[in-house]
Amino acid sequence: MSLKIRLARGGSKKRPYYQIVIADARSPRDGRFLEKVGSWNPMLGKDNEKRVELNADRIKEWIAKGAQPTDRVLKFLAEAGLAERAARSNPEKAKPGKRAVERLAEKKQKADALAAATAEAAE
Repeated sequence: MSLKIRLARGGSKKRPYYQIVIADARSPRDGRFLEKVGSWNPMLGKDNEKRVELNADRIKEWIAKGAQPTDRVLKFLAEAGLAERAARSNPEKAKPGKRAVERLAEKKQKADALAAATAEAAE
């Protein structure tokens, strides 16, 4: 049985509230879980201390038993100092796409042509 520490959505429409639960990886997102170990209320401000609540002792026990946190939960655990999260670096993400590069090249050609035309007209 593969265990995950993941989010289970609650709350009403447009007002999300998540419980941090220990669940079998095969069970549905909001389905059966073994234990509730925390909560996350994204509607609260980032500086609010009740935004993320974690039961650190139980989380440590479940991680020792082999439960794997999901990416979002791992981020919360890293902020709380319960787990380490590798820094992510994707230098390709910041580069413009192929079509954007083509548009920039086309724009530059037009600007060069316009500059050449104005230089000829000035002579």
